[in-house]
Amino acid sequence: MRHSSGLFLLCALTLLAGCAELSKGEPTTWYAAHGGVAPREMGRVVVCHGFGCHRKTAFTFGPADIARMKKLVGNGSAEDERAGVRRMIAWAETRVAPTVGSEDDVGGLDLRNSGVVGQMDCIDEATNTTSYLMVAQEAGLLKHHRVGSPVSRGYFLDLRYPHATAVLLGEDEAWAIDSWPAANGVPPDVMPLDTWFAQSPARP
Repeated sequence: MRHSSGLFLLCALTLLAGCAELSKGEPTTWYAAHGGVAPREMGRVVVCHGFGCHRKTAFTFGPADIARMKKLVGNGSAEDERAGVRRMIAWAETRVAPTVGSEDDVGGLDLRNSGVVGQMDCIDEATNTTSYLMVAQEAGLLKHHRVGSPVSRGYFLDLRYPHATAVLLGEDEAWAIDSWPAANGVPPDVMPLDTWFAQSPARP
């Protein structure tokens, strides 16, 4: 029994290490694997919704939007920038909502809304948050971070429901930018990626 427990722990730690390493990769790999479309022009994104990126809606952030993003992100320390990213992601969700139909997107686990226009699971949220972050990065708004690849935790085998998050890479630490737990337009959870991996099962 001790041998089995030790083997399980080793496998879990190996898996987490692999996910942490994946976060350092390019987001384009995530888009290809999950059906999303990476931003290809300044300000143009494809918003995923309907769960698992089943539905896609194009949206373009214009010059005025980029200026608003710049004001929200600010020009302070790395900590200030992460706080600004929270504000910017919340704003971006409300900005795209009338076009996407996501004004009433429910936060957290709500499987009844699978396939519904404007409703988003964690794959949609991680993909969209990454897209908004990439727009900010391409506009030169991120001074202390760069956008990493989204990562997942929970594989049923470790008794946790699968869950994904967008990632920002700082100078010495990776950060989870998790917009899934709360409803549309609410600032995302921001925490060290190691802390995010260690959290309990994704909450409803």
